[in-house]
Formats: sequence, structure tokens, C-alpha cells
Amino acid sequence: MQRALRTIHAWAGVVLCLVLAALGLSGSLLVLKADYLRAVVPEARIEAPLDAASLGAAIDRVEMQVPAEELGYLRFADAHLGIHTIGMESGGGAYAAADGDLVARWTGLERFELWLFDLHHYLLMGDTGKLVAGVSGIAGTLLVLTGLYIWLPAARSFAWRAWPRSGKRRDLLSNHRDLGVLFAAPLLVIVVTGVGMIWSAEARAVLNFVAGSRSIAQPAAPRAGEGEVDWAKAMAGAEAAFPGAEPRILSWPDSPGDPASLRMRQPGEWHPNGRTVVYIDPATSAVLETRDAHALSRGDRMGNAIYPLHAAFVGGRIYDAITFLTGVALTWLGLLGAWTFLTKKARDQRRTRARAVAGAR
Repeated sequence: MQRALRTIHAWAGVVLCLVLAALGLSGSLLVLKADYLRAVVPEARIEAPLDAASLGAAIDRVEMQVPAEELGYLRFADAHLGIHTIGMESGGGAYAAADGDLVARWTGLERFELWLFDLHHYLLMGDTGKLVAGVSGIAGTLLVLTGLYIWLPAARSFAWRAWPRSGKRRDLLSNHRDLGVLFAAPLLVIVVTGVGMIWSAEARAVLNFVAGSRSIAQPAAPRAGEGEVDWAKAMAGAEAAFPGAEPRILSWPDSPGDPASLRMRQPGEWHPNGRTVVYIDPATSAVLETRDAHALSRGDRMGNAIYPLHAAFVGGRIYDAITFLTGVALTWLGLLGAWTFLTKKARDQRRTRARAVAGAR
């Protein structure tokens, strides 16, 4: 059993090493995205006011600079990042300062942080890459579990060493085992939550089953009138509907008769963009309906924690550091395991050829 698992574990690691390395390293760097943006966009270092009047004025300013037909959504600044992010219907986007003035604009994946996000989520291959990442995540989970099982007989030799003692194959393999054990728990959290994000409906069904709850079906968005929204009034109405909630994402109406929607993050919500929704009538700038994230089923509330756990939006800088190091460890484990296995195979083949030559003499 042990020998078969070792072989399966080794070959699976070889096949998946580059994918897992790409996912691990890109994920580590994405943990530092806000730090990177503060370094390269000066406006991101300035704390943005998030009161209804200031945000309303900022939205008005954005609408003056971007044609209405191009506006898709606006993700507001927060306590960690002082710029707003605008998503365009064309697929491009822009950053805006706290007052709504555009400070950067792009199309496609022109910016490094956007390219990195696409690499991590889609492996630069769209939905196909997303599927590959999901399957690799399932396989990665099995690699961690089988690796722990394989390690058990040699548990006494465990050493708290993050770096191999030497470049010898024996020490490299020992480091692979020890590092895998050391990071087993955070690796399982990161990999399982990554899979849960890709198959979110299935993950929520499982969580509702485990929690003994049933997902509450959400009705369709209400119908609305047409008009120019008074954003200061609309934001004040949303603030009144959920006192203490933080405005996170504004989405403009898709077509006439659709409402504008505002995602909000209430106290107690882990999701960085919140799952509380306020629908706004463009004709009156008043609140039409609301969706309270705290009223969701237990399983769905647990499902809303998958993304923040995966992307390190909880736990502060300590969890940031753990997630960053876990991604680096995943990269190193994949490459190191593949290297030690393939070098052994190459050495065995050389010995086999040498014996064949010696036997033929």
C-alpha cells in the first residue's frame, strides 16, 4: 500500500508541479496586491472618505469622465486601499482617486496585478484554465493527504527545517516531506477553499447539508423606473437601510427597467465585498428592496467565508503572512518533489543501461 501510494503521489506531483507552482506563486503575490498598488499608485496611499455625501460626489465625478454605456461596476475604496476600481462593459477598467478623478485606465490585462489575477484564477486560458485549476486543486488535496500518510512511518525523523540541509537527493527529499507536514493544514485550507470557489454551488450544497440548513432562494431583482440617480441620496438611503455597513460595489443598471444595485459589507461579514445587497430605483434614487446577508442559511453564510479564507481577507497581517508562505511552500513542494523523483528515474535508467552494457561484454 505504501509503495503504491508513493508511486501515485510522485507521478501526480510530476504531472501537476508546474500548474501548482504557478497557482502557489501567483496566489502568494496576490496577497500583496494592496501593498503593491499603494507602492505604484500614489492616490492609493491616501485614506478615502466613505460617507454617503463623499461617495455620491465621487460617483458623479466618475460618470462625468466615463460614458454611461461603458460603466459596469465601481468597487469602492476601503480602509486598506484609497482608490476606487471601475469595471468597464468593454472588459477594461480604471482606478479613480477618492474624489472620483481617474488616475489610471487600461484595456485587457495591461496591468501586472490584472495579469497575475488571471494567471491565478484562469491560468491565462479562460474557463478552460479555471477548470484545470479546479481539477488540480482536487488533486492537490489528495497529494497533501497521501503525503501525510506516506510520512507517518518516518514521523520520528521530522525536523523543523524550512530549507534543505544540503543539495543531496536524500536531504532534498527529507525537506520535501518535512515542509509538506509543516504546511499541511494551511495547504488544505487554501486548496480546498480554492476548489470551493470554482464549484461554489456544489460547495454551498455540501455546507448546507453539513450545517443542517437549506439554502434560501433569492427572488429576482425588482423592476425599476428610469432616470438619473442622485447618488448622494441613494447612498444615504442605503446607509439608513443598513447602519454601520460599508458600501463595497455599485453596479449600474444593465438595461432600462433594471435597478442599480449596491453590495454592502455589514459588521460580521467576512467577505471583503459583502453579500448584503441594496436595490436602488434610478427614477427616484430611493431604496427599492434589500437582501440581508445575515438572513441567509447557515450553509450559505459558511459559503460566503470561502473566498475571504482563500484570499486572506481575514486574520490581519498574520494570516496574510501564513497565506503568502503557504503559496511559496506549494511552489517549492511541487518543484522539489518533481526534481527529486525525476533525478532518481534518470539515475535508475543510467544504471540499467550500464548493467546492460556490462552484460553484453
